[in-house]
Amino acid sequence: MILALGARGPEFDSRNAPIFLFSFAGFWFYFTINLKKALLCSSANFICVIGTETPRRWQARKQRGEEKMAYGQVVIGPPGSGKTTYCDGMSQFLKLIGRKVAVINLDPANDALPYECAVNIEDLIKLSDVMAERSLGPNGGLVYCMDYLEKNIDWLQSKLEPLVKDHYLLFDFPGQVELFFLHSNAKKVIMKLIKKLDLRLTAVHLVDAHLCSDPGKYVSALLLSLSTMLHLELPHINVLSKIDLIESYGKLAFNLDFYTDVQDLSFLHYHLDQDPRSSKYRKLTKELCEVIEDYSLVNFTTLDIQDKESVGNLVKLIDKSNGYIFAGIEGSAVEFSKIAAGPLDWDYYRVAAVQEKYMKDEENFVHND
Repeated sequence: MILALGARGPEFDSRNAPIFLFSFAGFWFYFTINLKKALLCSSANFICVIGTETPRRWQARKQRGEEKMAYGQVVIGPPGSGKTTYCDGMSQFLKLIGRKVAVINLDPANDALPYECAVNIEDLIKLSDVMAERSLGPNGGLVYCMDYLEKNIDWLQSKLEPLVKDHYLLFDFPGQVELFFLHSNAKKVIMKLIKKLDLRLTAVHLVDAHLCSDPGKYVSALLLSLSTMLHLELPHINVLSKIDLIESYGKLAFNLDFYTDVQDLSFLHYHLDQDPRSSKYRKLTKELCEVIEDYSLVNFTTLDIQDKESVGNLVKLIDKSNGYIFAGIEGSAVEFSKIAAGPLDWDYYRVAAVQEKYMKDEENFVHND
């Protein structure tokens, strides 16, 4: 299996970059296989960390007059997964349903924004300047930019302070995946903002849906999603973006719910063995799949950013994860719990309806031919 998700060449363009498998994620997990018990303990701590504020603590804050909070999303994902398009479409949707939205561009390589941003990191630092002055490539330049932003967090804080009073925030981050599962700069920026501005943020991790058509790429996407969840320690939603193009690179071996629910990964072994490149790493792939299943943290929701129903369903999940659903509600802890544990949509509406809409029916396809 070739693992290279998010690798970039010297002439990388963040808007048009192809998605590759990323070897760092795979081999990082490979070296931790003998430490599964320790890893599982850390995952238990992670579950405790990501929980949103409890109703009791919220009511205590309200009695002290501190109930006003700012909510938002940290939009991350590999190059080409649709982060900028997502921020543009999500901001339009949220405005249509009555929310004031501010988009914050923290990608110094993104110089062609389709949306109007309230804060732009290019006012502080530009990737092209860093590469020229420091003789760095795009990867090193982005790490430097995040480090510079962390050291100048007061600049970003001053820009956000007027917005947090009444705006919903969308943070558009760079597509360099190392920033979110390996380096600590981006995480430190997020945590400092949460602490200083009392933000309630959800990480929205976009993964291109067409990766499901290649078992090797799908396993790598799972590894990347899991490592990012554990590193960021935020309420986290993994999204298969561009679901309308899911079969553009080939048909899926299983139904869509196999990929969204991350079901028994042993079924992928047969399909991986059909590829001579993947069969060579059969044992490594098996061990990596066991790590993913041992954690049992990763699943996906789907998104077609041009479909308002699809965007609306995702907004519901995000609002529950960051606590926005509780904003302005008067009630007891029991009533809060009823909202938090509300009935889930029947699986048909969550997955099967999406499959019916965007994936070809093999029987009908053959019949029509």
